[in-house]
Amino acid sequence: MNTTSDPFSHHPELREKIADPLQSFSRTLTTKFIAEKTRELGLTPNWWYSDNDRETLRAEALVGHMDQDLWVFGYGSLMWDPAIRFSEVRRAHLPGYSRQFILKDIYGGRGTEDAPGVMAALDKGAGCDGLLFKINQKNVDEETEVLWRREQIGPAYIPTFVETIVADQPITALTFVADHDSILIDANMTRDEQIHYFATGTGFMGTSLEYLENVNAQFKTLGIVDEDAKALLHEIQEYMRTR
Repeated sequence: MNTTSDPFSHHPELREKIADPLQSFSRTLTTKFIAEKTRELGLTPNWWYSDNDRETLRAEALVGHMDQDLWVFGYGSLMWDPAIRFSEVRRAHLPGYSRQFILKDIYGGRGTEDAPGVMAALDKGAGCDGLLFKINQKNVDEETEVLWRREQIGPAYIPTFVETIVADQPITALTFVADHDSILIDANMTRDEQIHYFATGTGFMGTSLEYLENVNAQFKTLGIVDEDAKALLHEIQEYMRTR
């Protein structure tokens, strides 16, 4: 699909808006680091997958997809910090799903049990705009190992292949949808809880507010209209001004 060696040939406006994968903290994230941070911060231990279990899950999810280029659909932090080497990035639409702020972070990334944070999850809905990243076949094994350590460090998402739309053409892509069996997915989170958690949640990956600000900033760059994310950020800013 891309005839040049420039990953940003379709979206030059993203060249300075997407972090260098090789410099990304998420690229070096390991269970050893999580365990050390958990002990240091006094958080709930042993919620993550073992390395062997995670690799087994990766192998199962990617059956039939290792001998070809792989597209990955990002709808949250992957949009500005994918941590994977990619040969092409495209704006894409995913029908049948929506971006929902229902991941309640209690394990230290952007929140704790005492002060939860919030991040996005993909769930059934009216449609979601985001970014597709293409991984060349020769790099699929190495880059999905990185991706699994980031998106599948523990239970929260289910790796799923979906049909996205790019310039009116269908592209099959891997994405990560909400796992409602995970304690981290709270589909019943109220708006007031969302606002409070975004305003107060913080951890070793940064604040929940920074996360939402980055989501909205990337939308602005791409011309994506997400009224819920925009309104939510405004409501949080108002909440923080009046506290």
